[in-house]
Amino acid sequence: MARHIRWGILGAAKFAREYMGPAIHAARGGTLAALATSGSAKIAPFAAFAPGLRHHTGYDALLDDPEIDAVYIPLPNHIHVEWTKKALAAGKAVLCEKPIAMKAEEIDDLIALRDANRLLASEAWMIAHHPQWHRVRNLISSGAIGDLLRVDGNFTFNNPDPDNIRNQAGTGGGALRDIGVYILGGARLATGKEPERIIAAQIDWQAGIDATAHVLAQFPGFVFKGTVSMRAAPWQEMQFHGTEGHIRMPVPFNAQVYGEARVELQRGQHVETWRYPAANHYVLQVEAFNDTLLRGVPWPLPLEFSRGTQAMMDAVYAAAG
Repeated sequence: MARHIRWGILGAAKFAREYMGPAIHAARGGTLAALATSGSAKIAPFAAFAPGLRHHTGYDALLDDPEIDAVYIPLPNHIHVEWTKKALAAGKAVLCEKPIAMKAEEIDDLIALRDANRLLASEAWMIAHHPQWHRVRNLISSGAIGDLLRVDGNFTFNNPDPDNIRNQAGTGGGALRDIGVYILGGARLATGKEPERIIAAQIDWQAGIDATAHVLAQFPGFVFKGTVSMRAAPWQEMQFHGTEGHIRMPVPFNAQVYGEARVELQRGQHVETWRYPAANHYVLQVEAFNDTLLRGVPWPLPLEFSRGTQAMMDAVYAAAG
């Protein structure tokens, strides 16, 4: 492995161009070195912030590049597993956009490949690297709100465009796969607990995708209630209600875009607030990845965690019929 991680990106997705590409280039310990895309015109916006970026006209060509150590995969959901496998087989570390798989059992193959090749492979789930989530985990585990009774998670936006990939069933669209990973995984991340059962689930299906989903789940000691929707006004929030206090995260997922990330702890009439105006969780995610590859720093989000979130999502689909 190089002393400086050389990254390649498979595809010129808008999200890669606007968020993850700049984050890879800005992150300590690495650089954006190559992009694989069919059209040479698509490389220009990337080269604007990453001068000297090499261009490969095919994904396989980038995976064959000996001067690439790690790849970021922002391809459509239904081919995440395929290209993660190919990248691991090519000897590359992999950071793949969520959801990394369409079913929980598909992640088993990725875990086996990861272990066989002794490579780092992970779902790109940036919130796990944001300090506000570290704060919430510590507050809950330290008993700051007493015994946890209830967790509420909500994430919505309004995007009815039938041409948008999120609204296309054939490429793995739907609200649960796009944003459900945040409320379901967020409950698991903050509490360290796994769901015991899905009590109830309701899905509004439109053109073959889950446009809106409501979930009620039982965890050990607390109930989780969540909603995700691609047909409602923008709203995101996580709340954790205990016997002695309450935690609120008004911007849990899109920090700096939806608003300023902060954690509010209320105990009686006293409210304590922690603010995070500058933390960029995309950069922090890449830096953590680089640190694991370069220095062996433990990676905080193994594929086993992603499998747990996907298993919960699979159970929600099953409960909703």
